[in-house]
Amino acid sequence: MSHLVTLIGKPGCHLCEDAQLVVEKVCADLGVAWEQKDITVDQRLHDEYWEQIPVVLVDGKQHTFWRVDEGRLRRELTK
Repeated sequence: MSHLVTLIGKPGCHLCEDAQLVVEKVCADLGVAWEQKDITVDQRLHDEYWEQIPVVLVDGKQHTFWRVDEGRLRRELTK
């Protein structure tokens, strides 16, 4: 099954940078596509997630926010 991971954050956010490293590593290891979205250029995302960034979605559903646990993300993507 193919998945899509979406990382929602903003520039200059150190937690977002940490999350990106985890998402990049896990997705590269598993061959899973991922994308990044910026709340500073998307008002809808800003309104929905500004208090939670970084936010990780898997297939459009919220997986986690603030901190990304590598093991938990791997398990979700290998179900």
